[in-house]
Amino acid sequence: MLLGTNDFLGNPFKTRDDVLKGCTALLDPLASHTSPGGALIDIGSTAAHYDAKAVALEAFARPLWGLASLLAGGDSYEGAERWIRGLASGTDPKGKEYWGGSMDKDQRMVEMSPLSFAIAMNPEVFYNNQSAEAKENICAFLQTCIGKRMPDTNWLWFRTFANLALRAVGSHFHDPAQMERDLLRLEEFQLPPHPAEGSDSASAGWSRDGPEDVRQLDYYSSSFAIQPAQMIYARLAAKEDPERSERYKQRARDFLSDFFYYFIASGAAIPFGRSMVYRFAVIATASCMVLADIEPPAPLTWGHLKGLILRHLRYWNDAEGIFRSDSTLNVGYRFDCMNMTENYNAPGSPYWCMKAFLCLAAPASHPFWKSEELPWPKDILALTKALPDPSHIMCRQGDHTFLLSSGQAPHYAMRHGPAKYCKFAYSSAFGFCCPTGDMDLGQLAPDSMLALRDASDGVESCDGETWRVRRNPIDSKIVGRGTDRVHLRAKWRPWKDVEVETWLLPPQDAESNWYLRVHRIQSGRRLESAEGGWTSYGQGADGRALIQSFSGVSSAGGTQKKALARAVTVEGAVGVLDVAFSKSNGKGGQRDGQIVQIDPNANVIFSRAVLPSLVGIIEPGETWLATAVFGKPAKNGQAEGWEKGWDSVPQVPDWIA
Repeated sequence: MLLGTNDFLGNPFKTRDDVLKGCTALLDPLASHTSPGGALIDIGSTAAHYDAKAVALEAFARPLWGLASLLAGGDSYEGAERWIRGLASGTDPKGKEYWGGSMDKDQRMVEMSPLSFAIAMNPEVFYNNQSAEAKENICAFLQTCIGKRMPDTNWLWFRTFANLALRAVGSHFHDPAQMERDLLRLEEFQLPPHPAEGSDSASAGWSRDGPEDVRQLDYYSSSFAIQPAQMIYARLAAKEDPERSERYKQRARDFLSDFFYYFIASGAAIPFGRSMVYRFAVIATASCMVLADIEPPAPLTWGHLKGLILRHLRYWNDAEGIFRSDSTLNVGYRFDCMNMTENYNAPGSPYWCMKAFLCLAAPASHPFWKSEELPWPKDILALTKALPDPSHIMCRQGDHTFLLSSGQAPHYAMRHGPAKYCKFAYSSAFGFCCPTGDMDLGQLAPDSMLALRDASDGVESCDGETWRVRRNPIDSKIVGRGTDRVHLRAKWRPWKDVEVETWLLPPQDAESNWYLRVHRIQSGRRLESAEGGWTSYGQGADGRALIQSFSGVSSAGGTQKKALARAVTVEGAVGVLDVAFSKSNGKGGQRDGQIVQIDPNANVIFSRAVLPSLVGIIEPGETWLATAVFGKPAKNGQAEGWEKGWDSVPQVPDWIA
């Protein structure tokens, strides 16, 4: 329960003043957690893989994305003095609050990005008024990241930002050669545009978060890192580097049309990939276009961009679960949850979300703020859109917005990497789950996954074999882009003698709440299988658990029988259906429906969740399975009209065979 008022919750987010209030509502609670010198902010006791001083620096630095923006837009903030004082204190090597210089691959490099942004955007606030000694210390601190080993990823932008700040204040520490090397390397991550195909438009503007072997194109490729970094560079370096700056601006325009598809008409984004604790930072690409004065490409307008940003902020204005009792942000997505975090998520990490307020850098006179907020551009954006760079098919049929995915994979030992990148689908309404263990399906939480385990000696004796899910899609491709046969196709190999090939087919008409999965499994061993649909909230309309695996008690709203599992809750109706078709050789429709009670705190949206699933046995040889996956989100807390949608089950098209 919150103690006191909070101007973020309940904020209508209609005007610039509303957005300003939302920003300062996140800044104000940090005052009581700030050290006497201002450089260290302590808001929690959980750890990350970096040291405690870096944790305190992170909590200090990240709010500057919002604070520096509102100051650049002509507003004032009384608490800015804490950060001005803290910048001098944290960079003083003789002081008690000294952050320490950067070493190789140091978290301090990351936090130099918002520090440098603040200095370069507002040198008169954060630098010019400092003492001569403090000025030298600030520049010396930023210089410590230059020449050090750094991850070959978006981190190169952090050193570029340090150089931008050093150049902005005329420091002798500025290293133009290092900055040019970093920019040239970042350019190698950029993907070439895909030509238009069929009825699909060309795709452009995407960047990998690293070299060619990195197969993650997520919000880091857009809002968390790369797109805003390019646009901020374009604003700060337009005079010194006009050609590159214009190129970055055009990329933002090219990217925007794809970016819209990751949001729904009412404002929510599709959770996907790592760092979901950054929450509304996913809107930063759109917000930064305002900062950099990059007008959207026709037929999109400033009004469309305004609608996208404000609706997304409104999606969060009822999320009381993202705050501690003192109104500081907790670590999680829609609620306080450490299960889905990364090893680099400390208590201050969520304040990367302050990038959502980059639009405040534009004054009230800017055409973005003067424009009327326009609704979702449904006449501009298709219902189904294949995006070849991230290997996603974006779907927004039947009051549901989600993406189908194949081809991405974590490129290092990331916590819950397969859950964040390798599921078949990700939904704005139903989120996704991260496993809490591997003892049973409730802990595995395999929503939008096919889970397999070795049952060679019988199901009863396979408890020692953990479930395996797709973690490295191979031979992935989008087929039929721009046609009514568009689909994703990919393989994976859970064992050397088992290969699974999967076809993912988007909804086949505008009103459908179903999409299809078809699997061809070639196995040298007997397998137990479990295939999950969408997760949903785990309580029925009567407020009791929909399925209580511990007691065996269930509430109304759950159905599990042969070939079918369905859950109807206050968040909507979800289900799976085992479909017979020509290639199933008469074996279709034989799996058992089961509603799995997911371990608490596994889903990023629901702290309590259930998962309709199909379970069965796969014998050695070739087996074909087809699964229809249903999802219809609730409206105003009511699951309505799902029955009609459920009865319109799609058929597996003949061309699959």
